[in-house]
Order: sequence, then C-alpha cells, then structure tokens
Amino acid sequence: MRFFLLIFLMAWNVESALEYSPGSKNASLYFISPKHQEIINGEVSIKFGLRNFGVSPAGVEMPGTGHHHLIIDAELPPVNQPIRSDKNHVHFGKGQTEVQLKLEPGSHTLQLLLGDHRHIPHNPAIASEQITILVH
Repeated sequence: MRFFLLIFLMAWNVESALEYSPGSKNASLYFISPKHQEIINGEVSIKFGLRNFGVSPAGVEMPGTGHHHLIIDAELPPVNQPIRSDKNHVHFGKGQTEVQLKLEPGSHTLQLLLGDHRHIPHNPAIASEQITILVH
C-alpha cells in the first residue's frame, strides 16, 4: 500500500510541477486544405491555418507561439503531457505550415494540435476540429 501511495505522490508532484505555456481563447487552429469530407486522389496536400497566435520552431521559447502536430486516425492525446511522436502523431517542429502526405486508400481523420517549445499543448489547448477525408 505504501508503494502505491509513493507512486501516486510522485506522479502528482510531476504533474503539479509541469508549467504550461499560456494559450489563447481567441486562437483558432484549422485546416486550409483539405476540407472536411473531401475526396482525394493520390497524395494529400495539407495546409495548416492559425489565427491570433504565432508559429515558432520546437525548442524556441517564445510567448504566444507554438508548432503544429498533425493527429492522423487518432483522438487528441492528453493535453497535460508532451505529445508523442509516431505514425498517428506527426510533429512539425521546424515551424512548417504544410505537408504532402501519402495515406493509404480509405477514410482518414485529421486534427491539428499546437504544442509549445517542449511539445506540450498550451493551456488552454489550441486544437482544430477533427475532419474526415477519403483517399482513393
């Protein structure tokens, strides 16, 4: 029992020690392209849009900025942890605002999540609506 209490207290201390970069309720993250329910042949051209907030590379701590993460075929990750990097969570840490992707034919969901210089979502989190596309 003491072991579990110790683990809980350690986890709580890490969580409470994590400082979040301030987000903005006025910020808007969205897809310029593709559009929701768009049918696409071949590679997918994805362009990210951001209003009332800035873009800066990962590792560069600059208030009011962040960098994009594209969530493919997955739900948003926990907003109180660094965003993982895998085939479903693609990082754009150089400050990129667009990408050409080859996705398997079929239906795919896409969502954007802004991360700070440490790949941690802002508080409040800045995320786009989830869209669905169909790739042929």
